[in-house]
Amino acid sequence: MTVSSRALGVLSDALRAQRSRRGTRWRKLPTGRQALLVVAYLRKGETYADQACGFEIGTSTVNRYIREALELLAAMAPTLEQAIEVASWKAFVILDGTLLRIDRVGMASGYDRAFYFRKHKAHGQNVQVIADPIGRLVWISLPLPGARHDMGRRPRTRHHRRPHRP
Repeated sequence: MTVSSRALGVLSDALRAQRSRRGTRWRKLPTGRQALLVVAYLRKGETYADQACGFEIGTSTVNRYIREALELLAAMAPTLEQAIEVASWKAFVILDGTLLRIDRVGMASGYDRAFYFRKHKAHGQNVQVIADPIGRLVWISLPLPGARHDMGRRPRTRHHRRPHRP
């Protein structure tokens, strides 16, 4: 698996700074290995059990390490206002949405309908991405239900009918 050494370094440095702020005495994995675990998880999408086996730690530790790192990465991410400021200096930017597949949730209650994406025939969450002309990520949105249109319009359902106007 190829990963960016810069991404590993940035995440490792952020984890090291957080551990020193918290006064953490010890952890199963050093910050560099935790960063590798998180980047490998994000890159390959392996299960927590597979990650635990590969790094020789428990699944609950994998869960905690991933959540901790994702919170740090989210705090480092630019806001939409900052992204718009960056975009204003570019010739153009690319705005697109993509579906992140998920397991179905709340099927008995019907809650999963909002997450069903008919185009891909799968459940998922939709994220909107702004990239610069050479493809570097400028901003990414919080996940939205998969059935949401890129332009934010309410998705039509089979049962939705417009009122008749004479």
